[in-house]
Amino acid sequence: MKKTLLQIVLAIVMVVLAYMLYDSIMTPVRFDKTTEARKAAVIERIIDIRSAQRGYKQVYGTYTGSFDTLINFVLTADMEFERQLVSNDDSVGLARLKKLRKKNIEKFTVKAIDTVFGAKKLTPEQIQQLRYIPYSAVANGGEPVEFIMGAAEVEVGNVKVPVFEAKAPYKAFLLDLNEQLLINLIDEQKNVLRNYPGVKVGDLTQATNDAGNWE
Repeated sequence: MKKTLLQIVLAIVMVVLAYMLYDSIMTPVRFDKTTEARKAAVIERIIDIRSAQRGYKQVYGTYTGSFDTLINFVLTADMEFERQLVSNDDSVGLARLKKLRKKNIEKFTVKAIDTVFGAKKLTPEQIQQLRYIPYSAVANGGEPVEFIMGAAEVEVGNVKVPVFEAKAPYKAFLLDLNEQLLINLIDEQKNVLRNYPGVKVGDLTQATNDAGNWE
């Protein structure tokens, strides 16, 4: 009877130990997999923010640090472009334009929402969500967190250049994951790689051509 009981206890201990070993191996695997999936979603949205900022700069010559202003621009603004009516090698077409006293350049307008994201089409509802970091509500108990965004000017060769940055710290979208692994990730980015511990595009202290820290 005692031998049987001992065998049962040993079997249970072995199962528990096996599970603990499996979990110790899989925990960082699950952390990395979830981190990469969430990071990809954050990068996709921060690229949309960059596209909107570039469109805003094309119209106003500067960037904005306000999401209200940026979102309103995308939803309501018109952007003016120019196009050539005929090729410069088309002598017949050029002669016709000259006869009509028309220039070979035509101006036209396009809604910002239809052009700033290129081939990608966003709905007004999706544009309203630009300010929020993906998975931040999941990571922070249901409360979404906004990207940290700002705009400024820096001097480059005695010329003032407009710059902007938008960033999402890892804590904003990974806080619900393994605490120690998150601490390790942030420490590695800050102290080993000298990188921003999160996803970031642009910079307020230097002109970077709006580069992202994942690029």
